[in-house]
Amino acid sequence: MTAVAHAGFTLVRDYPAAIADLWAAFAVEERKRDWFGGGYEWTPSEWRFDFRVGGLDIDEARFHNGVLSRYEARYTDIVEHERIVTSYDMWIDGAHISTSVASFEFERLDGGSRLTHTEQGVHLDGLDDGAGREYGSRLLLDALGRTLATKA
Repeated sequence: MTAVAHAGFTLVRDYPAAIADLWAAFAVEERKRDWFGGGYEWTPSEWRFDFRVGGLDIDEARFHNGVLSRYEARYTDIVEHERIVTSYDMWIDGAHISTSVASFEFERLDGGSRLTHTEQGVHLDGLDDGAGREYGSRLLLDALGRTLATKA
């Protein structure tokens, strides 16, 4: 018997960066790759970036412990400097582990910007769970913050 678990979370981060810089970190391939597609813990094997409604992003990489991770996201809604909505699937070593809907909302603040990331996930067969996905998303938003700080 297969198992399905549902989970959701919302993460809010304030960054001392202009909203145009925060937006560019998602909308410009080189800027997104700085925080989303790189890292010392893995070796990239496939990357695709198509930032438009209907466009497909792929980030596949092998972690140094040998695990192969694959992310495929389809952009379903984009409103410049306001929001991005995606649906995405994750695989580990070829096994489909989850399908999620994620939104990223952008808000101007005095002296910076706020990003609100909300996600609803369907986690499959005990291979993934909401707590792990939230943890991974927190790490990505930390990496985004470090990237924005170096671009300032």
